[in-house]
Amino acid sequence: MCKQDEDMTNYYFTAKEMCVGYDDKPLIREMEIALPKGEILSLIGPNGAGKSTVLKSIAGQLKLIGGTVSLGENVLSEMKSGELAKKMSVVFTEKIRAEMKSCRDVVATGRYPYTGWFGILSKEDERIIDEVMELTHITELGAQDFNRISDGQKQRVMLARAICQEPEIVILDEPTSYLDIKYKLEFLSILQEMREQKGLTVIMSLHELELARIVSDKILCLKGEFAERFGTPEEIFESDFIERLFDIREEEFGENEKLIKYIRQIGRI
Repeated sequence: MCKQDEDMTNYYFTAKEMCVGYDDKPLIREMEIALPKGEILSLIGPNGAGKSTVLKSIAGQLKLIGGTVSLGENVLSEMKSGELAKKMSVVFTEKIRAEMKSCRDVVATGRYPYTGWFGILSKEDERIIDEVMELTHITELGAQDFNRISDGQKQRVMLARAICQEPEIVILDEPTSYLDIKYKLEFLSILQEMREQKGLTVIMSLHELELARIVSDKILCLKGEFAERFGTPEEIFESDFIERLFDIREEEFGENEKLIKYIRQIGRI
């Protein structure tokens, strides 16, 4: 179980006694998370640890088995969908198809919480779309068929769509999974810029430990029935904790000195 001792009323995002799983069968129990507005939280842990389950539960795509998740004083499960859409945007790794839509059309759907029943874009909506596409470096993709671009390009388009919602918090599941190193760095740079300029709060899962350490304000480590640890990167990347989190044992690598050296450096990335 992970807890913070501070008064959670001072935080923007809070999870209290959060229990997640499927078919009323708990996978992870009693999580306690508290984030000030404008912080980045990364979830790390071995495959199958429940990172995506936690994110889907936060986003409301899975019903909580127990506990509550709140934005400020608002409990998410009690918020109307239209109200929540103006505060939270979500980008998951499931591949989507957007029939007969250009990349710009896909980005523009991020404005739907503001366009009313008819979905008519105003000049201000168009301005925001153009600004966000430039920010995410996808302006040149605007006229291209969304279904014909690469997975990495789709990931950037979906980030632009999420930012177009002008959310207060964004939930991202493995957002860098299809990106090459240049766009991984650009992607995370954009998130940090949005945090600094607009106070955007980010909760995401990451496989790249070195990126998690660089970009995160807090890290939640998942493994087993209870969250292993919640803290700052400095607190998480210490001693041999990462080796234990991922069940890395030097003896499994025999005489491979390069791999063993790398293993010993993991906690000091």
